[in-house]
Amino acid sequence: MKCVLFYHAFTSCWNNGNAHFLRGYARELHALGHEVVVFEPVDGWSRLNAIRESGSQALQDIGRLFPGVSIRRYDASLDFDEALDGADLVIVHEWNSPEVIEQIGYRRAHGAPFALLFHDTHHRAITAPDELAQFDLDAFDGVLAFGEVLRQIYIKLGWGDRAYTWHEAADTAMYHPLPHVERTDDLVWIGNWGDGERSAELNEFLVEPVAELGLRANVYGVRYSDDALQIIQAAGIRYGGWLPAHWAPVAFAGARATVHVPRGPYVRSLPGIPTIRVFEALACGIPLVSAPWSDEESLFPDRAYLQAANGAEMKRALRAVLDDRELSAAMVATGLRTIRERHTCRHRAQQLVGIVEAIRASDTSSRPERYIGASA
Repeated sequence: MKCVLFYHAFTSCWNNGNAHFLRGYARELHALGHEVVVFEPVDGWSRLNAIRESGSQALQDIGRLFPGVSIRRYDASLDFDEALDGADLVIVHEWNSPEVIEQIGYRRAHGAPFALLFHDTHHRAITAPDELAQFDLDAFDGVLAFGEVLRQIYIKLGWGDRAYTWHEAADTAMYHPLPHVERTDDLVWIGNWGDGERSAELNEFLVEPVAELGLRANVYGVRYSDDALQIIQAAGIRYGGWLPAHWAPVAFAGARATVHVPRGPYVRSLPGIPTIRVFEALACGIPLVSAPWSDEESLFPDRAYLQAANGAEMKRALRAVLDDRELSAAMVATGLRTIRERHTCRHRAQQLVGIVEAIRASDTSSRPERYIGASA
């Protein structure tokens, strides 16, 4: 099967967590014997910001790390007929421009034989539905939603059995324990400060516990305001800037614990969807303590991680993880087992192949009764 994937960025993960999962399942599709071609815009904001911040070296590593995956950058002159020639499966991510989505949908509507799927990994279906409504999805065969709660939104929009829950997962070829790396830090957090969606939570569940416990801690990420940098530095936390995703396993291996601080919209509006870092941290064998979120789909068993309801509980949980070696070892073992049995990119690639086979085998129309972006 020839798989053609349109994403905002593959070579860059700057403020782009979607690249982590895209890379992983692209790798696994290739390992399963499929041809994989990824298109990314040459002027995408993630790629340009990565080059501006760290130069092109971190991006040049990607081709070496994902041999067999063809990466093609395009501009406004892209010939879509040529790009889609011979495709059996086309996946278009929701961070693509409406024009790209329209061009690909037009070809599907006019007889292109590939299965066409829309990949939604964001909360704007609830928080900014007008943005999503600009996309013309009439010709799409289905939607890949990164959580059941999001799939239910598409069902209400008329997609019926053409909306699929397709969670993110860990690229275990990259994210795995590195026992030769010495654990010199108490805690590491890898994430973006962002645009205010979790500033209060980061203070309560990360900054204040680290300061009050006197932990040796590092944080990495982008979009840290001057105020945010002053806050973490005042807490004695070292800030390491942008950490390309393929360098994260070493950072996890060098610390004794990490935390999960989900963004507010996911906690309030899309319960049951963790960040990609939960899958990756557990795959790397680092104990994790989470701020409140609801695992409504039972993705993780008890003791895969600890959960803290507030800052005081976070301090107690971190202290327990750092002081109790048996507890820490049990969490690591449970987390690793859970990822390896349920949540690898190989699992998701196999699920995707099954979805495509089901679409092809269906005798019913592949189009939903109502379409996002369609006129009333």
